[in-house]
Amino acid sequence: MSELFNKKEYLKNLILRVSQRDDEKLKRELKETIKELSAEEIAKVEQELMEEERLSIEKIQSVCDVHLELFKEYIDSEKIDVEEWHPIYILMKEHEYIIKSLEGLKELSDKLLKKSDVPSALPILLNLQRYIDDLNEAEKYFQKEENVLFPYIEKHGITKPPAVMWKEHDQVRLLRKELIGIKEKRDLELAKNKLYEISMGLLELFLNHVHKEHSVLFPTALKLISDEEWLDIREQFDEIGYIGITPVSVEKRVKIEERVYDENIKLPSGEFTLEELKYVLNTLPVDITFVDKNDEVKYFSETKDRVFVRSRAIIGRKVQNCHPEKSIDIVNKILEDFKSGKRDHADFWLKLGERYVYIRYFAVRNEKGEYLGTLEVTQDIKPIQEISGEKRIYDDK
Repeated sequence: MSELFNKKEYLKNLILRVSQRDDEKLKRELKETIKELSAEEIAKVEQELMEEERLSIEKIQSVCDVHLELFKEYIDSEKIDVEEWHPIYILMKEHEYIIKSLEGLKELSDKLLKKSDVPSALPILLNLQRYIDDLNEAEKYFQKEENVLFPYIEKHGITKPPAVMWKEHDQVRLLRKELIGIKEKRDLELAKNKLYEISMGLLELFLNHVHKEHSVLFPTALKLISDEEWLDIREQFDEIGYIGITPVSVEKRVKIEERVYDENIKLPSGEFTLEELKYVLNTLPVDITFVDKNDEVKYFSETKDRVFVRSRAIIGRKVQNCHPEKSIDIVNKILEDFKSGKRDHADFWLKLGERYVYIRYFAVRNEKGEYLGTLEVTQDIKPIQEISGEKRIYDDK
């Protein structure tokens, strides 16, 4: 504890000296000191300096810039050599695009710090939307990892690194929400400080995230996942989409599910061919997902405009691994209540952009009351809420 305290005190003193004079030797010393402390420890020192020493954000920038430079050096030294069609190559290119955008956001915050009145600050604040749009588009990157890459890694027995990476995705999402809130601030000084804090937080968090992926997650995935699986992953990546890159094309393969459907599925109330059943389920005006009694995802419908992204990589995945860490307790509680017979359904509703999403979970039981699994049914109910009056005729609409 005393060793850590001494390192932090040394860093604090060093930052004070760097803030007082522009000295390359001091900056090199600062760089070496930062290597020995975590991002959290460095942030704590910065906060103490601003609160106790009344050091301005501009004075603190030196240590932040050095820390970011270190992360970029680590990332540059961890380039992975894969072909351009490969999912890992694509993710690394998306990393570059997102990092460049976050650097632009930080430059924007640096410019805003120098403004002292609203008229001169307004063009900068208006330009903020560009970076918000980029972060919204970054959802494609998050979804490809969470819904495709992570499940494949988990199938090979590795669960902790994907969980850590997903948690960091959620931290970026939280900071994105705060960034959106800045546009509504009427207090310029508050907006200036908040934008700097968020832009630094996003850039440092994402650089650290990329460093972990390049040094741990991606090399692990390359060792475990077969060439055939990588082709499957790439096809599922294509379905979700990309940010900042148009990947080289990969020849489409004949998919397993396209075999000849020549048998009927007989049920007590009728029968389907396999082809009919597939397209009936995909035509339902709701999205459905079935999780079996062992908590493994067994099926999801492939409707044209799903509310939540699903990829075939999740088949056989534990449902707990399909949710961020903060939601796992709720998932387990629902499953526990369904299995014990305490409850038969659970309902949730939330707003997602223009959509008003209704999510329902149902315990699936046989005629003996034995638990077979859980059915999730999701629907955008906003169009339904807008219905009024009556419609009794068939028209061309």
